[in-house]
Amino acid sequence: MSRLLWVLMLAPLAMLASGDQPSPSVDEIMARVAANQDRAEQARAEYVYQQHIHVATLRTNGKLAREESADYLVTPTPDGTKKELKHIAGRYWHKGRYLAFQGEPVPEAGWLDSSLVQTFRDDLSNDKSKDGLGHDLFPLTSGEQKTYRFELVGEDTIKGRKAYRVKFRPREKNELTWAGEAMIDAEEFEPVRVYTKLSRRLPFAVRTLLGTDVPGIGFNVEYKRFDEGIWFRVSFGTEFRLHAVFFVNRDITVALQNSAFERAKVQSKILDFQPDK
Repeated sequence: MSRLLWVLMLAPLAMLASGDQPSPSVDEIMARVAANQDRAEQARAEYVYQQHIHVATLRTNGKLAREESADYLVTPTPDGTKKELKHIAGRYWHKGRYLAFQGEPVPEAGWLDSSLVQTFRDDLSNDKSKDGLGHDLFPLTSGEQKTYRFELVGEDTIKGRKAYRVKFRPREKNELTWAGEAMIDAEEFEPVRVYTKLSRRLPFAVRTLLGTDVPGIGFNVEYKRFDEGIWFRVSFGTEFRLHAVFFVNRDITVALQNSAFERAKVQSKILDFQPDK
C-alpha cells in the first residue's frame, strides 16, 4: 500500500485525535439560533436601556433637508415595551436657511421631510414585542425562519470569537422581502452581525406606474453579549435613496444605538437618564 493511501486513511483518525470537529450543518446552526432567539425575547424583557436615533434626509444634490436626533428610555411593560422620549433636537431647511429646534412640539415645516424622518424615528422599534425589537427585518426566530433558505458559506473571527457566515434568502423566489448574511457566534449560537437588503427590486409596475423605487435599501445590525444568553442589538444603520411618486427624491440615513442596559428591577442611574444637550 502506498504511503499516500496510508495518509488518506489515517487523516480522519488524526483529526479526531487532535480534537478537531466538523462544523455543524446550517440547519443545526439555525435551529439553535431560533431556539435562542425565541427564548431571548423574554429574557431581554427584564432590561431597561437607552436608545439614541439619528435620522437625516438629503436632497440628491447632497444638501441636507432635515435631521433629527432623539433619545429614549425603553422599559418593559406587561403588554410589550414603552419608549419614553427624553430629548429631541434637529434642524431643517426652510425659506433659504436652516432652522434649529429642541424639544417638543417638533416643527412640521417641510411636510415631506418631516414625515419621512418621523416615520423612521418611530418605526425602528416595536412596542408590541416584549423586548422592543422588531423581528421581521432579521429572520432569526423560529417563526421567521420558516420562509427562508439558509446557506453556510464560511467562518470568520469577530472580536476574537469564531463566527459562522450564513446567507439567507426567501424560499419563494418572487417574494419581495429581505435577503442577506448573518454572522453567528460559534460558541453560543447568537447573531453577532446581520446584513440585509431587498431580495429583489420592486415590481416593474410599481417603479414605472407609481414612480417609486428604493435602490440600495438594506440594514446593518450589530449585537453584543451582556450576560449568559443575553445579547442585545447595540447598533442599527441604513443609507439608501428613495424615489417616490415621480417627484420625491431623497437620500436617507438612519443610525440607532442602544446602550446602558440594566435589569428593570434594579434601581439605577438609568432611571434618571438625562441625555447630553
